Amino acid sequence: MHRRSPTIPHAPSTLVRSYNSWHGSCRGRRLVGGLAGLIGVGLGTSVALWSSVSQFLSDCEEPTGHQLPEEGALSSPKEQATRRQTVITEARDLVQRVKDEVGAPGMVVSVSVDGKEVWTEGFGFSDVENRVKCHPATIMRIASISKPLTMAALATLWQEGKVDLDKPVQEYVPSWPVKTFQGETVTITTRHLVSNLAGIRHYEKNKGKDKVDKAQQNKITKEETDSSYIQLIGENKDDSEKKHSGTEVGKSDTTQAGKKGTRGKGEFALKEYYIKKHYKSVTDALSLFKDDPLMSRPGTEFLYSTHGWTLVSAVVEGAAKTDFLKVMNKMFRDLGMFHTSAELNEPIIYHRSRYYTHNDKGRLVNCPYVDNSYKWAGGGFISNIHDLLKFANAMLYSFQCCDVTSKYKLAPGYLKCDTMAKVWGPAANTKCSWDKDADCYYGMGWGVIPSKVEYGHGREQRFYVSHTGGAVGASSVLLVLPPKPSTETVVDSLPPRGVVVAILCNLQGVNLNPLALQMAKNFEELTTE
Repeated sequence: MHRRSPTIPHAPSTLVRSYNSWHGSCRGRRLVGGLAGLIGVGLGTSVALWSSVSQFLSDCEEPTGHQLPEEGALSSPKEQATRRQTVITEARDLVQRVKDEVGAPGMVVSVSVDGKEVWTEGFGFSDVENRVKCHPATIMRIASISKPLTMAALATLWQEGKVDLDKPVQEYVPSWPVKTFQGETVTITTRHLVSNLAGIRHYEKNKGKDKVDKAQQNKITKEETDSSYIQLIGENKDDSEKKHSGTEVGKSDTTQAGKKGTRGKGEFALKEYYIKKHYKSVTDALSLFKDDPLMSRPGTEFLYSTHGWTLVSAVVEGAAKTDFLKVMNKMFRDLGMFHTSAELNEPIIYHRSRYYTHNDKGRLVNCPYVDNSYKWAGGGFISNIHDLLKFANAMLYSFQCCDVTSKYKLAPGYLKCDTMAKVWGPAANTKCSWDKDADCYYGMGWGVIPSKVEYGHGREQRFYVSHTGGAVGASSVLLVLPPKPSTETVVDSLPPRGVVVAILCNLQGVNLNPLALQMAKNFEELTTE
């Protein structure tokens, strides 16, 4: 903006135009006040009038280093508060709709804008039987959000040179067997694992697509499978004999739960979700799948695998030469995540939720007991909504801090920004159905939706990253929406910039990503200019 020339030929109409031109600047408002006084009392000639105008205009300099607010922009704290309350009211309605539609007993939601928590609220009950309501401190299973957490810990080792993502995993996990695919020896790397490209199976054991794999899998007899499963869920011999003789085992038994319809449908009907056995270490948990055939050639096909992340945890343990959970607990302390931990069943954990599903009749029921020690890295952590926001904002800060940390003497990011660019970059051959309305890929421990515009004035696909989670009795999402790239210089706009949404729910099988994305776009109105 430049200073207006003080050569206006006529007063009244020109003064109105001058006002409109300078509306929004504090000195423009002073100009209007002064002119109103001059005109209101009918003083002076047009020359004298313009002399006063010129004096006011000479004071109206553009503020240095700041953009003038656009027309309609918020101009007062009261208006900002009103806008925020409107966005929160709309978000509350969106959450309540989803909760009602799926019949969820409880949900906890939190949103941060530019690193500041602007809204957190609990809905429904964390414990239906005892009528305990959900609140911001409620702790729930975060399920597969455990993967981004594990990736952050691995990335620190990567930065320090302790892990080479492209070396065979046997470099860090000597007990991992040499794998073959279609008769050929193949190599699995850590890079394959963190992008779900290793070909390692998920919970479904007999889903081989290759005829050779299927033939190998079919060698496993039904008796062997049943025997292995009895060991996995912790069923003793007497209970097994009772079950096969027709005598009912207690209701907590996993197989009986499945027969009664409480195990769930689709993926949640798979037996390995309901393992009761406690694994003493992550390398011990590898025995669950390490001898199974690969589903695809490593690096060629995206196959989402929680078991693959158990192997990642073994890589972390081997590279750090420290127990995996100790590595994770250190990261949680460093990031101030004091309510995040592995889900151990014995400790007293205050505000821990109970978990629910619907039976075949649509009634809400308690989920069976499970032990998640077989999948700490891929889905075994618990947390609250505040800790998840802290973690996501730490990652967002790391992603954005390259250009400003030295200039403004800011603290460094937990991870280097070039590391985060790789973590949040889409990997080849990883197209997935994370967001059914966008081209979605998998990066390293995160789902990645790249920016894309196909047509002028058409739909714009925004860049964002997220991870959803599904566990027994729990659903979750953590979503980060950075601001749109801008060619304009934004003064005093420091990281983290963008919207983070975290949602936890104590009902399994709920897709929360669409809700989180809609909320993030709504709250983006409140981002700092």
